[in-house]
Amino acid sequence: MLEIERKFLVASDQYKKLASIKKRIVQGFLNTDPERTVRVRIKGDQGFLTVKGRGNATGVSRFEWEKEISVTEAETLLKIAEPGTIDKFRYEVNVGKHVFEVDEFFGANEGLVIAEVELASEDEVYEKPHWLGKEVSGNVKYYNSQLSKNPFKNWKN
Repeated sequence: MLEIERKFLVASDQYKKLASIKKRIVQGFLNTDPERTVRVRIKGDQGFLTVKGRGNATGVSRFEWEKEISVTEAETLLKIAEPGTIDKFRYEVNVGKHVFEVDEFFGANEGLVIAEVELASEDEVYEKPHWLGKEVSGNVKYYNSQLSKNPFKNWKN
């Protein structure tokens, strides 16, 4: 139940040509408290309820619990979610022994593209594709829960 992931900005759209899977994700948050974020997600034809805890000192590891629920249940829970829905396409790109999940955001977060890679340990070695940009692991403003409250369109460059 420990999620270990690194998060990056994306420097080019080359990942699209390499993606093996592309799915639309719509999600909202029942609670955005950093101590216990509760997310409802519809990913393709599946629904999920996820609880995440606060990140560790590096921001790379944190508690995560997820349960698959029906799409109907997810749609019902989204109706009572906090304001600020996240809408994005997720591309899955195999790079070496890992899968990078690249999220291309729409709506209030249009223009933001973030890649994540899940690891078995914080010091696990992984291949970095050429299209990766700056690492933003641990920067809470890039967490989806925060993007729902302070979307990318509101950021000052």
